[in-house]
Amino acid sequence: METTRQNKIARLIQKDLSTIFQEETRKTHGLLVTVSVVRVSPDLSVAKAYLSVFPSDRAAEILKNVNEQSSAIRYKLGTLERHQLRIIPELKFFLDDSLDYIENIDNLLK
Repeated sequence: METTRQNKIARLIQKDLSTIFQEETRKTHGLLVTVSVVRVSPDLSVAKAYLSVFPSDRAAEILKNVNEQSSAIRYKLGTLERHQLRIIPELKFFLDDSLDYIENIDNLLK
């Protein structure tokens, strides 16, 4: 069960991460990265961000690049949230393939 503080911090991180990814993907045309869910650990030291990537055939490549750049993303997040959080949590990125799963179920039902 997540506390109210965890939920507030998760929403704040999700909003700021989406801003960061929006700025970065503006440079590459035809690529869309969405932060679907952020979950924060009870001690607020780790944040797990689930990313949805369009087109999905490049998802593994994008996720690999994002994980390699996680320290730079954490730094940018720290500059955005420096007045709200004392310690910026460590970021871990995962692929959210729920949209592909939903599409697969729809195709099977047809």
